[in-house]
Amino acid sequence: MTRTPKINGIHHVAYRCKDAKETVEFYQRVLGMPFTVAFSEDHVPSTGEYDPYMHVFLDAGGGNILAFFELPQQPEMGKDPNTPSWVQHIAFQAPTMDDLMAVKERAEAEGLEVIGPTNHGIFKSIYFFDPNGHRLELACNTGTAEEMAELQRVAPEMLEEWSRTKKAPQHAAWLHEKARDDY
Repeated sequence: MTRTPKINGIHHVAYRCKDAKETVEFYQRVLGMPFTVAFSEDHVPSTGEYDPYMHVFLDAGGGNILAFFELPQQPEMGKDPNTPSWVQHIAFQAPTMDDLMAVKERAEAEGLEVIGPTNHGIFKSIYFFDPNGHRLELACNTGTAEEMAELQRVAPEMLEEWSRTKKAPQHAAWLHEKARDDY
């Protein structure tokens, strides 16, 4: 019998960037993330391919690391043209609404267009783009333990219904009503 693996969390999540220095400075300035590690090689360790890169790591808090690769020898980075820009994003957790609003102020001071706060019923979010075109979300939890337990309870039923119908299940419609009440 094989051992069931245990995952302790995400070691890091890596994205591509246009300019490593500009990216690090943006995340330090706007989100207050410490720049922790950088390494660079001419050959990719896992494949041996020649592809010079700079790999930078930022501390996103709570043991979470956000990393970026600058790849100057590769064609210009792009986006999936078949996926809407609001789908692929990096979401960070703000401990309080004051922290969320402080980031909004910093982002707007950078000249960035910020959407929100948007009420999702169990958290409120703001959205903006980094210099690489990655959509960022900052979310502050507002839901109760009971609400979270109910969402967890209905999640399997919702997934099953979605899988069959490809229509939005209504098991958690109360969540959207709660969010609308905030407007």
